[in-house]
Amino acid sequence: MSELAQYDYELPRHLIAQAPAPHRTDARLLVVDRARNSLAHKHVRDLPEILRPGDCLVLNDTRVIPARLIGFRPRTGGRWEGLFLEADDQGLWRVMCKTRGKLRPGETVTLLNAVGEEDTRLHLGPPEAGGVWIARPESEEEPLALLERVGRVPLPPYIRKGEMVEADRRQYQTVYARKPGAVAAPTAGLHFTEPLFGRLKEQGTVLGWVTLHVGAGTFRPIDTDSLSDHPMHSEWAQLGQETVDRIAACRARGGRVVAVGSTSVRVLETAADDGTLKPFTGKTDLFIRPPYRFRAVDAMMTNFHLPRTTLLVLVRTFGGDELIGRAYEQAIREEYRFYSYGDAMLIL
Repeated sequence: MSELAQYDYELPRHLIAQAPAPHRTDARLLVVDRARNSLAHKHVRDLPEILRPGDCLVLNDTRVIPARLIGFRPRTGGRWEGLFLEADDQGLWRVMCKTRGKLRPGETVTLLNAVGEEDTRLHLGPPEAGGVWIARPESEEEPLALLERVGRVPLPPYIRKGEMVEADRRQYQTVYARKPGAVAAPTAGLHFTEPLFGRLKEQGTVLGWVTLHVGAGTFRPIDTDSLSDHPMHSEWAQLGQETVDRIAACRARGGRVVAVGSTSVRVLETAADDGTLKPFTGKTDLFIRPPYRFRAVDAMMTNFHLPRTTLLVLVRTFGGDELIGRAYEQAIREEYRFYSYGDAMLIL
């Protein structure tokens, strides 16, 4: 058996959630206790009874931008799809392109707005690897303002084949999203509400914030035979002094650092790579895989992940192969809802 085969599993298609729970905190929560080697079935709304006073809950405050683009190629009339990745100070965009036929440098693409009307155009420059192109929009608007008009919520393809409905603009966003830049949601955070935060604070849980702008590479399956050969994607992250101080105070009083989502885990572990947690700003390509030793995170909350992905490898590395394997088997048997809009797991 290859090294990667152990990160594979079969999931009945009907367990892939196509919409979130009607109320965010009603999502189910599989509590995985490593010390007791046990599994327990709860709901996200039970978190104030599960977490301890003094624990520090660390969340990723990135905001999903409407990065999915739809348009056509005037030269051929063919349909074109794109995913906005980033813009530089000169107004150039990096866009992942998908179309039939072969794109050419110098070609233009007409973008359609949210109601399907022709809007501005993109002028394609040189291509990069992986279907990414440099492009310049005709409009001189700020990128985020333009995307609000012509962009769509970049749902993963397993949710309605990526086709958004209007409700996704609100539902595929955490209630605490502040810093725009992600092309996918930090999905473990989708389960939180302001009333739940109020209850957590009342019982003594402290909140801390990090930022990681989730990139398109987060869903990419590992297609190498060995984990060490996988080229890990890079994402921009930030950990500020205030959160570093809150975590230090948490540790001093004997509390646990509970990271919400694999993105929060990666920021904290990147910032503690020399054994001491300190502020960090920059790109991280940290690939957490066995035999990684965690330095900053004591517990994590996460959704259920696709097979053969770096996200599943991270979770298995943190929770242990046997226990997380058993948790996934039980979640499937109990018909938990999987992936971005699905239920969650808390690993203690």
